[in-house]
Amino acid sequence: MEELIRRTVGPSVEVEIVGAGGLWTTRIDPSQLESALLNLCINARDAMPDGGGITIETANKWLDERTAKERELAPGQYVSLCVTDTGTGMTPDVVAHAFDPFFTTKPIGQGTGLGLSMIHGFVRQSGGQVRIYSEVSKGTTMCLYLPRFTGGTEETDPPETLHASDPGRGESVLVIDDEPTVRMLMIEVLEEAGFVVIEAGDGFTGLKILQSDTRIDLLITDVGLPGGTNGRQVAEAARASRPDLKVLFITGFAESAAIAHGHLDPGTQVMAKPFVMAALANKAREMIEQVG
Repeated sequence: MEELIRRTVGPSVEVEIVGAGGLWTTRIDPSQLESALLNLCINARDAMPDGGGITIETANKWLDERTAKERELAPGQYVSLCVTDTGTGMTPDVVAHAFDPFFTTKPIGQGTGLGLSMIHGFVRQSGGQVRIYSEVSKGTTMCLYLPRFTGGTEETDPPETLHASDPGRGESVLVIDDEPTVRMLMIEVLEEAGFVVIEAGDGFTGLKILQSDTRIDLLITDVGLPGGTNGRQVAEAARASRPDLKVLFITGFAESAAIAHGHLDPGTQVMAKPFVMAALANKAREMIEQVG
């Protein structure tokens, strides 16, 4: 990745690689890791408009119970991949929310980058964690902690929990969410599972699609949407012309936020945030195949 990173960040940014000797093995998707590393370096570059330095460092980490708890991980052995910049840094508020792929109540701070939510999802699904260490005007370190893998190299199949149990067969899913990073994450997971995905950033746009002749096998919508039309209202209006429409509500609030009169309508289910993204594709398959 070194040549690609240097080319991407440009001549005004000095790149230093500090690789650990005897680095442990971790079991993850290589292309997702490459994408994550490149995204972190691009974010670091953007935090240094006048140039600066990026340090990419790998290390073996033993996390005891206290240290692991601080990182929201199980105690044990991890491989760390950290990207440090000498840029503008982040405020505590931005740090608190930058890697939350489901944070929709306020915009993510400038310079955190669109790829952070996808990085968070990939690392968490791999059994790891992402942590940010930042100080305004002094720079930021973003660390990926990935679990050590001690199995044999012949085990080439990825963990079953990372993938949808049954691939889609081209069914059409409409995703409505006003947060671009969340939408991108859901679309990527659903498309990888074989679904055709249509997207909308607000309830009004989503409703226009639903009121057209476009094939929609499943509606996945956030409950809280901007513009005066929430996800439940969109679903209710859509069912006027599509009475058999199946609806999956995504909500960070209590599940009752999506329930009318204390119960879910037939063909309606709720997933509360946060959740493992593979579960979204599995739920979509389950609902589409459900009769009645």
